[in-house]
Amino acid sequence: MNDKHIGFIGAGQIGEPMIERLLGAGRTVSVFARRPAVRERLAAAGATLVRAPTDLADVDVLIACLFDDDQISTVCVPVIELLRPGAVFVSHTTGSPKLLRELSDSVEAAVVDASFSGTAEGIRSGALTVLLGGSEDAVEVAERVIGDYADRILRTGPLGSGLSIKLINNMLFAACTQLTLTALELAGSLGIDEDHLLAALETTSGGSTAARYIAASPLPAGEFAAHLPHFLSKDVAAARAVAEDIGLDIRNLERATRLGPMDLHQPSPTPIG
Repeated sequence: MNDKHIGFIGAGQIGEPMIERLLGAGRTVSVFARRPAVRERLAAAGATLVRAPTDLADVDVLIACLFDDDQISTVCVPVIELLRPGAVFVSHTTGSPKLLRELSDSVEAAVVDASFSGTAEGIRSGALTVLLGGSEDAVEVAERVIGDYADRILRTGPLGSGLSIKLINNMLFAACTQLTLTALELAGSLGIDEDHLLAALETTSGGSTAARYIAASPLPAGEFAAHLPHFLSKDVAAARAVAEDIGLDIRNLERATRLGPMDLHQPSPTPIG
């Protein structure tokens, strides 16, 4: 049944197609979004637009798809503190598991971390992988809702476990991207067209998801890579912070994220969708 009232904060590049899928599934969805063009599109699609995040305090499931922990703290926490017992807060934000655990200990609503892997185009077709961490009852509620825009949902264990897996994955992806870009530079120095190397990597042992993403971009590899540090640097910083929190040595993996042309060690915030 689609009787739960869904609240959504963060209608950006990823959040907007998630909302579209929820509306397409017949959900009642209220959204906080700041950009006028996004508000107009979502209102036309059937969403209820609210003026402030705290206007979502009466929802059954509150979903956030934001950039980092700072946005969770400043935008979402005031709403989560108002949610009733039995409500569920679902975070798609890549940040610190520690923040979510501390939040869970201080509010009446249940908290679920819901890290994801996928693209906006994939979400619009219902193709998305989501890692759910939290109590069994809360994860059950989250899974039924997220199933409207994700085709692969993995239950990873207690709160924070999905996010920890995501952070390790992101470090590995950053390292693979750096190495792939370095390999493309090497190929160029040998007079090999980058498209030819990327085509070979599609079916050879040196290929990776990073190589597939680069190949799928309409931009040359160098231009495509110029857009990545804005996002990957945040992921690297988040993984480093989590490792410090729990005393985990990730120095070797972190070194690998430096083996390429991108500077991934200067995180910067982005506006909320």
